[in-house]
Amino acid sequence: MAQATARKSQSTPVIPKARKVVAERTADIISGIFPDLNSGARATHRYFAIFLTVVSAMGFLVLLGINTLLAQDAFTLSNLKVEAKQVADQRDAINRSIDSFEAPENLAAAAAALGMRPSESPVFLNLTPVTGVTNG
Repeated sequence: MAQATARKSQSTPVIPKARKVVAERTADIISGIFPDLNSGARATHRYFAIFLTVVSAMGFLVLLGINTLLAQDAFTLSNLKVEAKQVADQRDAINRSIDSFEAPENLAAAAAALGMRPSESPVFLNLTPVTGVTNG
């Protein structure tokens, strides 16, 4: 009986091991037939992450372009302000030279150079309206 019990204990682990190997092999074959659902989810997550990265990169490039255009406009505005100041300075210089020609002493010198002489009997016009004038 001791031998029968020993044989039974020795043969019992061999059969479950064989069944376990067969079950694992069968599970491997069956899992090879059907796609792994987790890998599909991982692929979807990967494509979504790539999509988000591309969209973010494009957004940053658009912001960079807008910022560059605004910076160019700022430089243009600065140049136009400098140009406007130069034009205003030139206008002021021309007005000063015109004012110097309009000064009475300069006008008298220019008239004398042209051969004009001052009037000996000046005539003044009275431009105020006269009221209460009667005819006759």
